[in-house]
Amino acid sequence: MAQPFVLPDFYVPYPARLNPHLEAARAHTCAWAREMGMLEGSGVWEESDLRSHDYALLCSYTHPDCDEAALSLVTDWYTWVFFFDDHFLEVFKRTPNRPASKAYLDRLPLFMPADPTAGMPEPTNPVEAGLADLWRRTVPAMSEAWRLRFAEATEHLLYESLWELDNIDDGRIANPLEYVEMRRKVGGAPWSAGLVEYAAGAEVPEQVAHSRPLRVLRDAFSDAVHLRNDLFSYQREVEDEGENSNGVLVLETFLGCSTQEAADAVNDLLTSRLQQFENTALTEVPALCVEHGLGPAEAAALAAYVKGLQDWQSGGHEWHLRSSRYMNKGLVKGSSGTVGGSAVLTTGVAVPGQGLGMGVLDVRSLFGRRQTEIRLRTLTHPPHQRVGPSLLPDFDLPYPLTLNPHHAEAKRRSEDWAQRMGLLDDIWDRRMIEGFDLALCSAGLDPDASPEQLELSACWLIWGTYADDHYPIVFGRPRNLAGARQQTDRFKSLLNHADPASAAGHARNPMERALADVWARTAGPMGEQARERLRVAVGLMLDSWTWELQNTAQHRVPDPVDYVEMRRSTFGSELTMLMARLRSSDALPPEIFRTGTVRALECSVMDYGTMINDLFSYQKEVEVEGEVHNLVLVVQKFFDCDYPTAVRMVDDLMRGRLRQYEHLKRREVPMLYADFGLGAAGRAAFEAYLRELEDWLAGILNWHRKVRRYGAEDVHRGAGTTLARRGPRGLGTSAARIVPAGRPLVP
Repeated sequence: MAQPFVLPDFYVPYPARLNPHLEAARAHTCAWAREMGMLEGSGVWEESDLRSHDYALLCSYTHPDCDEAALSLVTDWYTWVFFFDDHFLEVFKRTPNRPASKAYLDRLPLFMPADPTAGMPEPTNPVEAGLADLWRRTVPAMSEAWRLRFAEATEHLLYESLWELDNIDDGRIANPLEYVEMRRKVGGAPWSAGLVEYAAGAEVPEQVAHSRPLRVLRDAFSDAVHLRNDLFSYQREVEDEGENSNGVLVLETFLGCSTQEAADAVNDLLTSRLQQFENTALTEVPALCVEHGLGPAEAAALAAYVKGLQDWQSGGHEWHLRSSRYMNKGLVKGSSGTVGGSAVLTTGVAVPGQGLGMGVLDVRSLFGRRQTEIRLRTLTHPPHQRVGPSLLPDFDLPYPLTLNPHHAEAKRRSEDWAQRMGLLDDIWDRRMIEGFDLALCSAGLDPDASPEQLELSACWLIWGTYADDHYPIVFGRPRNLAGARQQTDRFKSLLNHADPASAAGHARNPMERALADVWARTAGPMGEQARERLRVAVGLMLDSWTWELQNTAQHRVPDPVDYVEMRRSTFGSELTMLMARLRSSDALPPEIFRTGTVRALECSVMDYGTMINDLFSYQKEVEVEGEVHNLVLVVQKFFDCDYPTAVRMVDDLMRGRLRQYEHLKRREVPMLYADFGLGAAGRAAFEAYLRELEDWLAGILNWHRKVRRYGAEDVHRGAGTTLARRGPRGLGTSAARIVPAGRPLVP
């Protein structure tokens, strides 16, 4: 069969190496798979299938430095996960049966108890038998924290197979943002990252395991692994199996382009994700070690983990070139799935210029035209380009706007509050805040709120928007990252007092006084669990502003995936979604908000809202402020296209997210009701929660249309502000330059 496209030149910056225990792992895993019942008689594999797939070769490439026992165990894990994928396909994907498939998946977590001494059910199929055996052999060497993280990653991998099953059943192809998010879970690369910790003997210190740099490393690693796999597996998955979950097909559909063009775009995204991995490893991880006071052993473990992820990338690429599972004809001399003859020594080191792993020595893999252009475009954007008034698409938002009748009173009281707190003494003045009318946004977001609740919502909006304006002006322009981190730490310290009312006594400047006030009024009446969730949501927003400053210091247009995911936090979305949750928390089980369905609902809504802001604020941010954090600009740089084309693409992404939200409501929410056994009261509470999300969108769109902030006549104003007359005051402000205020946070 002819290949559907020519495989592109890949960016492979690290040489692949081969573990010397390859043959031992091959022999061990074949015997193990037969013992578990995965070969003859399973209806899925014969021994010839296992030998041709050669997972021992994959693991020998991806874990080149571990000993024989560790390599054999890791190879068994990969044999199990690929068998699960093929078994699930054979039993359920070709003849979809969701109830039976869910029952099948529900048993598997029982074979991963957090307590290694806990009992397990009796296995009923090779997948259960393999998982039970692997869990017993692996977890004694790892901490409880690792066991919990790895079990969660394994469950995501298993349960998100239902998402693939539902899409096949519906004949539905995901939008690009949805696809990247879901592919991480069902594709298993976060699970692979957990095995890197085991094989490298480099368990990630728990105090940094959930930090942004480590999350980005895992996500960038995962995305690169999956996008590479999509390129090699397109022919098998799409043409043979009728699979809808493939990145080439997703971009082919979204962009309306040829298969070859989509494959090239997937490879560009793969390159960007690898470059994001490098940027995070080099610029954020060292600072993380210092910030958390990691000792030498912990820092060394973190470095070994990063190296292990790099080894996986290059080793996985070499395996894809050779495995019989994939489209790779003619790419490597010799037969698939074999070690390349005399070019590989018994030490696993390739002879220079020949054999396995030497493909990366081709300079095209490092300095090819497309790879170089992607990096250059992200680092060489000329600031303050004249772009003219922001181009706006038709926003076909189907949700009606309802405004809170207490808007005018909340506007007056919240603006008086800002003046009392001192927020109108430097970068803002009264005229500006009256034009911003942030209470109008609150009135759309909270149409049923009481006057007191609406005022508090508007105060949060004012504080977040002011602080988000303050950071780039006071810390960003002079590249004062140390000052920004010091201010962020002080904000966080105000949120850590056991008594929220006591925070005000520790405030030192207007921003801190304002935060202490809204924190005390919001968190004071809350229970400890709700207060902790609020603290985390505010912390995510604060950390995201520091992330923006790091990109500004590098003058780097962000990677598209990293931008979209961080934009939810810079916009304050998690904070406001939490507010909607808290209103529904009494009638709904808290576990429901941790499901993939609810997370997908929220991400769809958050992304639509952030894209509204980026479209309206384009002239203000790109032309006036010289900003690099705008999705329209990110799309321009990634696809090397003009402004109108980027606007159309962002509009298409918004529409895709809206269709996804409606699909989830129609298709998955009823299944969520059934899974949690929700009665009439619970269903009514969840419907009210969905209306809160829809009010969120309607209110944000209305505010952007009405506000005096983004119009062509507004964006060049600001010379008459107090900042221009007197300059900002406080920590790190001596080098601040005068620019108009930044974009708002919209709870």
